[in-house]
Amino acid sequence: MRSAIPSFHEEGNSRAPKRPRFSFPKQNRLLRPADFRRVYDQGTRFQCALFTAFCLAQDRESGPRIGFTLPRALGKATRRNRMKRRIREAIRLRLGRIAPRWDIVINPRRTILDAPWAQIEKEVERLVARCESS
Repeated sequence: MRSAIPSFHEEGNSRAPKRPRFSFPKQNRLLRPADFRRVYDQGTRFQCALFTAFCLAQDRESGPRIGFTLPRALGKATRRNRMKRRIREAIRLRLGRIAPRWDIVINPRRTILDAPWAQIEKEVERLVARCESS
């Protein structure tokens, strides 16, 4: 039974609030295990205090692809998800500056949970600069 009060989710409702899309598009994500393995095996390693990144240049122009790996040893799911959200947001803000040919896998460290946002941004900037220069 439908309610007499219209829902914001009903199609055609002009009162539905418009939310900006702050997404990490699927075309910019590494998803297949074979892609992760290729980056680990053939890519170069970049290390810093907050994460280790593996970078591999590919022959394509569709945009950079980023993947994240967080083993269970880093903590429970809530902690791992928070780590991933923090590093993913820093990467997302700079996604347009990463050359399209790059596949990058990022392995965050525990220190990323307590790191100030400015430090995370600084380390991601270093990673982006390294990808730009190569």
